[in-house]
Amino acid sequence: MPSGEYDPETVEANWQERWVDEDLYAFPESAVDPDTVFSIDTPPPTVSGSLHWGHVYGSILQDFVARFKRMRGKEVYYPFGYDDNGIASELLTEDELGIKHQDYERREFQKLCREVTSKYEAEFTEKMQRIGTSIDWNQTYQTISPEVQRVSQLSFVDLYEQDRQYRQRAPAIWCPECETAISQVETEDDEQGSHFHDIEFDVVDSEESFVISTTRPELLPACVSVFVHPDDDENQHLVGQEAEIPIFGQQVPILEDERVDLETGTGLVMCCTFGDQTDIEWYQAHDLPLRIAIDESGTMTDVAGEYSGLSSDEAREEIVADLEDEGALLDKRAITHTVNVHERCGTSVEFLVKDQWYIKLLDKREEYLEAGEEMDWYPEKMFTRYKNWIEGLQWDWAISRQRSSGIPFPVWYCGECEHVVVADREDLPVDPLSDDPPVDTCPECGHDEFVAEDDVFDTWATSSLTPLINAGWDWNPETEEMELERDELYPFDMRPQGHDIISFWLFHTVVKCYEHTGEVPFDSVMINGMVLDENREKMSKSVGNIVSPDEVLDKFPVDAARYWAAGSAVGDDLPYQEKGLVAGEKLIRKLWNASKLVESLTEDAPDEFDHDDLKAIDRWLLASLDREIEFVTEKLDNREFSKARDRLRSFFWHTFCDDYLEIAKQRLREADDPSAAYTLQTVHRRFVRLFAPILAHVTEELWHDMYDGESVHAQSWPEPLGLDADVEAGETAMAVVGALRKYKSDAQLSMNASIDEVEVYGTIDGFEGDISGVMHVDSLTSTDEEPPIESVTSGIDLDYSIVGPEYGSKVPDIEAALAQDDYELVGDELHVAGVELGPDAFEVNEERTYSGEGEFVETEGALVIVKNEN
Repeated sequence: MPSGEYDPETVEANWQERWVDEDLYAFPESAVDPDTVFSIDTPPPTVSGSLHWGHVYGSILQDFVARFKRMRGKEVYYPFGYDDNGIASELLTEDELGIKHQDYERREFQKLCREVTSKYEAEFTEKMQRIGTSIDWNQTYQTISPEVQRVSQLSFVDLYEQDRQYRQRAPAIWCPECETAISQVETEDDEQGSHFHDIEFDVVDSEESFVISTTRPELLPACVSVFVHPDDDENQHLVGQEAEIPIFGQQVPILEDERVDLETGTGLVMCCTFGDQTDIEWYQAHDLPLRIAIDESGTMTDVAGEYSGLSSDEAREEIVADLEDEGALLDKRAITHTVNVHERCGTSVEFLVKDQWYIKLLDKREEYLEAGEEMDWYPEKMFTRYKNWIEGLQWDWAISRQRSSGIPFPVWYCGECEHVVVADREDLPVDPLSDDPPVDTCPECGHDEFVAEDDVFDTWATSSLTPLINAGWDWNPETEEMELERDELYPFDMRPQGHDIISFWLFHTVVKCYEHTGEVPFDSVMINGMVLDENREKMSKSVGNIVSPDEVLDKFPVDAARYWAAGSAVGDDLPYQEKGLVAGEKLIRKLWNASKLVESLTEDAPDEFDHDDLKAIDRWLLASLDREIEFVTEKLDNREFSKARDRLRSFFWHTFCDDYLEIAKQRLREADDPSAAYTLQTVHRRFVRLFAPILAHVTEELWHDMYDGESVHAQSWPEPLGLDADVEAGETAMAVVGALRKYKSDAQLSMNASIDEVEVYGTIDGFEGDISGVMHVDSLTSTDEEPPIESVTSGIDLDYSIVGPEYGSKVPDIEAALAQDDYELVGDELHVAGVELGPDAFEVNEERTYSGEGEFVETEGALVIVKNEN
């Protein structure tokens, strides 16, 4: 029996350790029926620092589903990964050790990365266990491990052979700070202050000139043409001529193109290789020359002449000053505009021509959209984000990165003809910088020297394979096919993740898995929102409003945090507010104390009881709990955690504890009532199981101590008993108890004080004795007759949104007349202060008054008359 006060610190730590030591949540190693499996493709958090409260929040929501599905009879596959492959872990290592990856040989730097990330991965494990997640710790992986490297390189080989991958020297989105290519998904828009510069260009062999407005004068040395819109009558005569670039002197053609924005600037636009996506389109469409003025580190090249070696920002300042000196700068005005930046470091991106590997996307956008439509989305509205991302795609997926930490491309190039040589599947994983190619001579030209590819995969090119990693996707040399070792897991039943990485992780996973297997990788997607601070602002290290898991869990029980996490509709952002944790802590204490009372009352409760012999109130409670079970089950199935939590808490706290438990306590203490004892224990056992997915620790302690030594999380989910009962009469009876409790409180009477007589106008058949007993009523009668109650108008409320605009200065007169009850209701109109108001302009307030003997108490479903001389 639970004894004394609940000690969450001791209890929670004990169960967290036991759950892991006893492998309670281990997925069966032997083959299982696919129909009984529920597989979760959990997000591997990026090893870029400590876990934050957002990670904890998302993981708790996943755990609700995992625990619920186990109790529903499923074999739950719930793994955990560490995404320690790529730029995030590389930047962490550089920051931790105060070094730069360029200063180390690749293998040496990768070794340092492993040492740094292993420390954080151990911390990740400790944090995830501390919040009580039911992860199977036998099913863990690292995205940089040899096993995962093999899967990632197999993916490359498979897509290459399907002609879904290609290498091309083309403009690529480039981050000068990280010095690597990035994909479209890794960019975001940022509002930044800038200046529009009106710069005068001369027309070659003419006295004429024109003005171009630009925010990037540092790109003048990269200018290769000027464009005019075909509908621009004012500037149409310039088409076919040449312009001279101020300061730099190169002469460029003036061309026409419909992509010119007539609404921005002067209507004439310079094309530089490259300033933005439109420049790239013009470069390709008009076969323009290439002039690269900014290099990989954001430094001006030799093309910039005397500005070579300056940063692009420094060059901008000097070029603007020199334009002004030459009289070519006609105006400079401050603006705010949207700039494309690298989401990881906030640096404005450039566009450089580089050899990069790409995965084809643009030719299959409709297929990927249809694949998304095949999945169930929780909440459904999040599909729109997926859809919008696909419809807005402009680039194929650039998957090569010019970094040191990551999974190498399994590729060599012929030193003579640049023919691509790909590693054999049997040899993977390989590192071309240290491993030999699978051939001695080039299959194309016979040359015997090869150049190793030194780029690594984009992080998302590997983490997008998590369903295949977990399902054991590998090459079978006997069948010469890619196969799944654990095909019962795939497609996965659920992909849980945040809405911020729909375009990153979810979309890329759909692409990779669809191309490799021909199937959509998930049956359903559960998208959680972000954790905000108390002011509903996004948590940020720079702002200083981050909440750490340790900070919360040192102050509150884990189950209180889990209760808080269930407090928002899935998909919606959830502010971190301590009042939510305090409410959770109160519920834990209520459940504990009520459980102690239940056990003290039911030591002799029968294990079985003929339901035909149940008393009305017991039958009513069991039938009412049936309805709650159906509701909570449906909401958990639909990932509506907050609705399930709030309904269950309300029924437990008010209906069970406040009302029924008080009645049952009296029945059991005054007389050995087996119907009450059986019902009390039956309902309590069901409550403990219903609360188990959310309040994982306190329910485990209660179940273990009160019922049996097995885990509550290994018990079956409660099913409705199917009892018939007069639910309406029972609810009315409980409302009467509540009304009498309020009457005593208002009259400053103790709850044990007797009441002489109570008349109930409403149906409480079969519950009269329970009401009388618990509220100490000497005489209680009920009737379906109408009581002597009269409705009296107590006031009028105006709708000022209607009355104000229409009557203006008359409003004070109307208010004064209403205050003196100087008005008349005529049908559905109000006549007051000489005006007639329609029914939409006002609302009548009514009070019900009792003219008979005793005191009138109104409650839901009934009217109660109390006659008491005490």
